[in-house]
Amino acid sequence: MTVLPAAEFRPDFTLPVVVVGAGAAGLMAALAAQAAGAEVLVVERDHLPRGSTALSAGLIPAAGTRWQRAQGIADSAEQFAADVMAKAGGAPDAATVAMVTAEVGPALEWLADAHGLDFSVIADFRYPGHSAFRMHGLPSRSGAELIDTLRAAAERAGITLLCDARVSALAATPEGRITGVQVCRPDGSTEAIGCGALVLACNGYGGDPALVAEHIPELAQALYFGHPGNQGDAVRWGQQLGAALRHLGGHQGHGSVAHPIGILITWATITEGGFQINTRGERFHNEAVGYSEAAAPVLRQPGGVAWTVFDRRIAGIARQFADFQQAEAAGVILTADDLPSLAARMQVPVAALQASFAAVAALKAAGGQDAFGRDFTGVPTLVPPFAAVRVTGALFHTQGGLVVDAQARVLRTDGSAFANLLAAGGAACGVSGPQAKGYLSGNGLLTAVALGRRAGLTAALLSGAAPAGA
Repeated sequence: MTVLPAAEFRPDFTLPVVVVGAGAAGLMAALAAQAAGAEVLVVERDHLPRGSTALSAGLIPAAGTRWQRAQGIADSAEQFAADVMAKAGGAPDAATVAMVTAEVGPALEWLADAHGLDFSVIADFRYPGHSAFRMHGLPSRSGAELIDTLRAAAERAGITLLCDARVSALAATPEGRITGVQVCRPDGSTEAIGCGALVLACNGYGGDPALVAEHIPELAQALYFGHPGNQGDAVRWGQQLGAALRHLGGHQGHGSVAHPIGILITWATITEGGFQINTRGERFHNEAVGYSEAAAPVLRQPGGVAWTVFDRRIAGIARQFADFQQAEAAGVILTADDLPSLAARMQVPVAALQASFAAVAALKAAGGQDAFGRDFTGVPTLVPPFAAVRVTGALFHTQGGLVVDAQARVLRTDGSAFANLLAAGGAACGVSGPQAKGYLSGNGLLTAVALGRRAGLTAALLSGAAPAGA
C-alpha cells in the first residue's frame, strides 16, 4: 500500500466521491453521499460486497428509535453513550461517542424510509453492557441479509460498484489532499481514478497476522473470523500520510464460534442462563462480562476449545438467528434428555459436568455470585432437555485505526484535519478503547452505520457536489 505524488498521478476519469470498501460502512457512506447530490463510486476488492458485515449477526444498536417506542422501550442517545463509555472505561473519544449514539437511530430510520430496510428491535434478551433493549436487525438476524440489502439499495440508487478491484495506492499532494486512487484488477491491469473526496471504509487489520501479533498478541493464534481482505490498508496509508492512529489494540473477539465448523453461536446462549465449561467439564471464567472478552479465556483452555451449555428454552430464543439455525442443521448443537447422556455426547467427565450444573443451579436458586464474579440472580435454572455446542475463541475485527473528528474527517497527529480524506467503520478508530473488554455489543456496526453516513455527507460537501448545510 503506497501513497503516490499527486504531480505524477494522471487519472483516467474523476468523480466527486470515491469510497474504498463496500461493507456496511462503505455502502452507508455511498448512500448518504449520493442522497446529498454527489456522484459516487464504490471500489470493492471482492467479486461481490460481503466483508466482515456478512460474517456478523447484523445487529445494530440504536437508542430512541420508533421501533423501541412501539414496544414501550425507554432509551435515549445519552443513556446509550453512557453505556459505551462505561464498557470501555472512559477511554473512547467522548465527542465521537456522542455523535454516533445520537446519529445511529436516525440513520436506521432513514434506511427504513428511503430504502425499505425492515428493521425490528430484539426485546427477548439483552446483550451485556446495554441498559436497554436496543439491538436492531433485519428479519433473518444475519449480517448476510444486511449487506445484501444495503448493496441492493445502492444499486437501486444508481451508485456504481466497481468490484474485483483492489485499491493499491492513493495519490496525494504534499499538503495531504487526496487526488485519487490507483486500482488493480485481477488480470493485472490498472486504472487511475480521480476524486474530490475519498472515504476509507476498508475495515481494519485483522487479516494481517503480523499486525495482529504486534497489537493483539493474546489472539495471535486465534481463529480469524473476519474478512481476509482486512489487511490494514487504512492504517498503512495513514502512517504514510502522517495521520493520527489510536487504540490499535482495540478489537472485537468472540468466545463462541462453533468448532471446527466455524459458525457464530449467539451469546444469548449465555445471557439467558447458559455457561461455558472446558473439556474437563469445569467452568473457567465469568461469561457474563461479554463475548469479546471471552475469546482469550476460551483459547487458554485445553485444545483452545470450550463447551457452551444451555437448554431447550434458550435454544428457542437463539433460533431466531440464521446462524444458529445453520448450526442446528449441521448437527453441531448436541442435545440430550439428561446430563449423563449429554456428557457422553460431549466426551467430557460426567461427574465434573454434573458438578458444574449443580453449582450453577445452586447459585441461581440462592441468587448468588460465583468465584468468577458472575451474578446469577434472577436467571432461570437450566432444565432438560439440555444442549451443548463446542466453541473456540476468535478475532472478528479490530477497533483501533485512523483518528477522525465528528465529521468523519481523518486527523493528523497535530490534530488538524485532512482536506478531503474521510474514514468510517473499522478503518477509523472506534468507540471500544484499547482492549477487548471495551467492546460493547454492536460497536462495530454502530460506527459502520453512523460514522459511515456522516462520512458520506461530509465527503459530498467537501467534494463540492453538495450544497453547504447538506
